[in-house]
Amino acid sequence: MSDSFHPATVLILPGIQGSGPDHWQSLWERLDPCVRRVQQRDWDAPRLRDWLQALEAAVADAQAPVLLAAHSLGCLLTAHWAPSTRLAVRAALLVAPPDPSGPSFPAAASSFVPIPEQALPFPSVLVASRDDPYASLDFSRRQAAIWGSEFVDLGARGHINADSGLGDWPEGRARLRAMLAGT
Repeated sequence: MSDSFHPATVLILPGIQGSGPDHWQSLWERLDPCVRRVQQRDWDAPRLRDWLQALEAAVADAQAPVLLAAHSLGCLLTAHWAPSTRLAVRAALLVAPPDPSGPSFPAAASSFVPIPEQALPFPSVLVASRDDPYASLDFSRRQAAIWGSEFVDLGARGHINADSGLGDWPEGRARLRAMLAGT
């Protein structure tokens, strides 16, 4: 497919409960054989240690260069994993990271707290929404600054998930492809 990420591997990092069939992450998987989901043992009761091990194994098995496409809790997973690995990642797209101090943060994800407060060792873009029920725009801007990520305000798009009406989100794919190309 001309829109493929070949020869890179894009690893999809969903949040709690995984991403449903209409989520942009799931649509990307169906569109491109270079896009693979990092499978977790338990999507409903996430344990950071287990999720870190699954991500480490997936990156180790992936064809380089590796790109990460994280949503929600997947963003926090990325922030925890990055300083502890020796494996290379080309870039990360971090979409709608949740605020652990917010009222909607799931108690089941408490092992992901606190969020590491250091720059990621690879280029990243953090995409946020003005009306995300899991994080304020201010929280997202602060996290982008801490992680050294380019910040993108997507406007009022909720949690930037299937309910946001993005479909397969071609703008997100284009942004990730540009990061791969180094532009």
